[in-house]
Amino acid sequence: MSKLESNKKQKKDALLNTAFSLFTSKGIHKTSISDIVEKAGVAKGTFYLYFKDKYDIRNKLISHKATQLFLSANHDLLQTEIVDFEEKVIFLVDHIINQLQKNKSLLNFISKNLSWGIFKSALTSPVDPDDLNFYDIYIDMLESSHYQYEDPEVMIFMIIELVSSSCYSAILYSEPVCMDKLKPHLYRTIRSIINAARL
Repeated sequence: MSKLESNKKQKKDALLNTAFSLFTSKGIHKTSISDIVEKAGVAKGTFYLYFKDKYDIRNKLISHKATQLFLSANHDLLQTEIVDFEEKVIFLVDHIINQLQKNKSLLNFISKNLSWGIFKSALTSPVDPDDLNFYDIYIDMLESSHYQYEDPEVMIFMIIELVSSSCYSAILYSEPVCMDKLKPHLYRTIRSIINAARL
């Protein structure tokens, strides 16, 4: 990486990290672009080289943070000998839940701002060249499975919606039960979704 490219990456990373810090502490509505650039130590024009507005940086942050969760989970999955599609999905979900339990501010940020459109963008259009395209990994997992599945995009949508809506209250408020007690129910339901989609 050239010095110019390295400098650009540092500025973009500073903007992303600063925006995340401000969004999680003040909220997106109380954070201005001026706040972000001032705290990041860059010119306002630099912000607009990378982002259209604060909602664009929010969407890219969600994409980047979600991708980092998947990257870590996938890295650990590759260290295992798990070959079954269903078991891979459970492993990834469990890993991501464990990460979110450790980082509640990230859970709060993602869950408050996540929509399927943003999430799908996170899966298919990494913000950073070092981020992985999780959707490609998902398709590879499906293709290496012994089974075919009806509407794989609907299946992953259902799993993501189930996990994100169930985990938020369980992790932050132990409602209706703590996450550890919820996991067996959650994983049983995920298995049911996968089995129902199996052709």
